[in-house]
Amino acid sequence: MKYALFLGCQIPARVKQYDLSARAVMSRLNVELIDIRQFNCCGYPMRNLDKKAFLLSAVRNLALAEKEGLDMLVLCQCCYGSLKKAEHLMKEDGDLQREVRRILSENGLKYEGKVRVRHFLSVLYHDVGIETVKGKITRSYKGLKIATHYGCHALRPSNITEFDDPVAPVLFDNLVEVTGAKSVDWTSKLECCGAPLIGINDDLSMNLTKKKVEDAVKAGADYLCTGCPYCQIQFDTVQKMMVSRNGNGEHLASIIYPQLLGICMGIDEQSLGIDMNQLDISGVQSFLREE
Repeated sequence: MKYALFLGCQIPARVKQYDLSARAVMSRLNVELIDIRQFNCCGYPMRNLDKKAFLLSAVRNLALAEKEGLDMLVLCQCCYGSLKKAEHLMKEDGDLQREVRRILSENGLKYEGKVRVRHFLSVLYHDVGIETVKGKITRSYKGLKIATHYGCHALRPSNITEFDDPVAPVLFDNLVEVTGAKSVDWTSKLECCGAPLIGINDDLSMNLTKKKVEDAVKAGADYLCTGCPYCQIQFDTVQKMMVSRNGNGEHLASIIYPQLLGICMGIDEQSLGIDMNQLDISGVQSFLREE
């Protein structure tokens, strides 16, 4: 299997461990990730400000992947939602769509809707397959309880993202449980992490994060687990700020899914970027048992 890897803007700048761990895991699964250097912003920041700018930015990425004959593997859920929205809009035949195609043509590109946009978790679950993933695990967890955080943009709007059931998703939970960990049921599992509000209303943003952490702790979770850089930044970097501000209050470290999986595959900590997380996640290895 081969995919065009779409990193987006946040991961290379702020969550490099997601890039490192995803590449390491996919290498073990014999999935080839191709970097297309011409990729640009997914268009997400312009989506509600300038529809034409958003669509052109997003579709240019789709056209670049299509030119290489590759489906896209996307790590960021905001990027995933943005690119899926563009894919959906380009099925219409209106003035905006024709204008986007005209501009692409002037730059030597075309988009015919032949490329699929896939999230990292979807590729593992549907394309690689649960059994194949399980077959690469050399050490599984025992007694480890994980609170999965799906994020908003992968699940909604469900008719566009086509990721999982937006009310009762199971994909992420099943991927966690492949590792031997238990995915706990927690009350605010599908609520926003608070990331969209940081820098706009920090108090409200942190209150949303605090509530989610409290609910996950109440459910018995040992760690949060994410598949989105924005959510990871909120639960890792921002939560560390909250701990510093409020003293050693209740907190819960967050591990990115390919880190959780990679440890089970016997991938070394450096390749998974374990020490790049702001809150310590090294304790997860104490739950390991040999297969």
